[in-house]
Amino acid sequence: MLGIERRRKIMDKLNEERKVYVSELAKLFGVTEETIRRDLEKLEGKDLLRRSYGGAVLNEHTNDDISFVKRSTILSENKQAIAERAARLVSDGDTIMVDASTTCLALVSALQKKKGLTIITNSVRLVHDYLQGPFHLISTGGVVRTNSCALVGDVALATLQRYNVDLALVSCKSLDREHGIMESNDAESTIKVCMAARAKRVILLADHTKFGSTAFVHALDFDRIDVLVTDEPVSTTWRNFLEKKQIELID
Repeated sequence: MLGIERRRKIMDKLNEERKVYVSELAKLFGVTEETIRRDLEKLEGKDLLRRSYGGAVLNEHTNDDISFVKRSTILSENKQAIAERAARLVSDGDTIMVDASTTCLALVSALQKKKGLTIITNSVRLVHDYLQGPFHLISTGGVVRTNSCALVGDVALATLQRYNVDLALVSCKSLDREHGIMESNDAESTIKVCMAARAKRVILLADHTKFGSTAFVHALDFDRIDVLVTDEPVSTTWRNFLEKKQIELID
C-alpha cells in the first residue's frame, strides 16, 4: 500500500472514531510503529489531526470551517459510495444545482456518462476539474472562499435566483432531528438555502458521521429535503423520523 493511500485510510478511521493509536494502526497496515508516527507527523503538518501520546485525535468544534483539502481526505471511500447511489437519481438532460462540498464533487465524477446535463455550481474546484468535461457548466460567480473553494455572496445568489432546476444536490456538516440540517458558516449555508428553493427536488448527501451532530449555522429544515443519501444503514429512530417527514432514504 502506498503511503498516501495509507494516510487517507488513517484519516477515514480517525474521522469515524475520533482517536487512533499507533500500535493498532501498525498492526492494521502491517508496517512499523515508526512508519505510522511519520504518517501522523505528516498529517499533523497539514493540520488534519493533533498528535497525542500513543496516537492522534480529531479536534473539531461546531464552527470549524474545515478546508477543502482536509475534507477531501476524510471518508473518501464513503463519499464515493454515496456518489454512486445518488448518481442513479440523476437522469439524462437534467438541470441541477450542485454545492461546493467534496461529496458533491465525488457525485459529479460519477455523472460523467450521463448525457445533456446542465450543472449550475458555486464550486471553483468543480468548474476547474470539468472545464473539458461532458457537462454544460454554469458558474455562479461571486466572492471566493479560499478555504472551501466556494463562491458566495450577492453575485452568487443572484445567479442562482435566475434559474429553476430539476434537482438541487447539497451536502452539510451535520444533521440533527431537533436542530435540522446545519453548516459551519453563514455564507455557504445561504447558498444551500437558495439552491433548495430553486429546485423541484432536493437531494441531501450526508455520510453516517453527520447524523446526530451539531454545527454552527442552521441551513435547512427537513421539510425542504426530498431524498437523503448516505453510506451506511441508519438507526430505526432515524428511519422512522425520515419516513414521518416523507423523505426517501437511500442507505
